Amino acid sequence: MDKRHQYNLKLKWTGSNGSGTSSYTAYERSHSIIKENKQDILCSSDPVFRGDKTKYNPEELFIAAISSCHMLWYLHLCADNGIVVTDYSDDPVGNLLESQDGSGHFTDVTLYPVVTVKQKSMIEKANALHEKANELCFIANSCNFKIHHKPACKSEDES
Repeated sequence: MDKRHQYNLKLKWTGSNGSGTSSYTAYERSHSIIKENKQDILCSSDPVFRGDKTKYNPEELFIAAISSCHMLWYLHLCADNGIVVTDYSDDPVGNLLESQDGSGHFTDVTLYPVVTVKQKSMIEKANALHEKANELCFIANSCNFKIHHKPACKSEDES
């Protein structure tokens, strides 16, 4: 039986400078993602769209969600398969195509996970589990574009 899960949060625009959206340049793109008992996430648009470069933008949060979901499924699968992961990092890259009318869409995302496993004998299976993690990832399954994986794996017992 399928299970349904619902997620919610509050998004609050914080960029009104007193005259609201009286013109395209009259307001800031700043906003906050708010959830009780969690730290607020300060956001803006990308600087190319008049945003604050010191704050996360939706495009960065989107590729972070893909990377994070993949990692969580990957670690789960490693644990289930006796692969002991001792370190994991990723530097995901997303490509967005902006159309002449200002709309746009992501064309692809590539994950570059760097994984350290306990023993060299675990590397082959550890690399293979990225494909299965992609198949199970909630966020990847919600995307209408290809998510590529270019993993690197090393072991603690390699010299």
